[in-house]
Amino acid sequence: MLKIIWVILSLVLIGLIFLRTPQNQGLASFSTKSNLLGSPSSAEQFLNNLTVILMIGYFSLAIFLNFLN
Repeated sequence: MLKIIWVILSLVLIGLIFLRTPQNQGLASFSTKSNLLGSPSSAEQFLNNLTVILMIGYFSLAIFLNFLN
């Protein structure tokens, strides 16, 4: 059961990392930083926090599963 959760977590992390946009895109980066139509910086902060939490969970499960074997 834990291995299934671990595999799903790794696939979600891979997808989340691939969907993230690069930080340096010239003028396109400047246009996405404007706060006129919402707050992209808060969405970016949420995605950063979610990525860190999922990575901690992934590595914790990897260490735990390593000690089981």
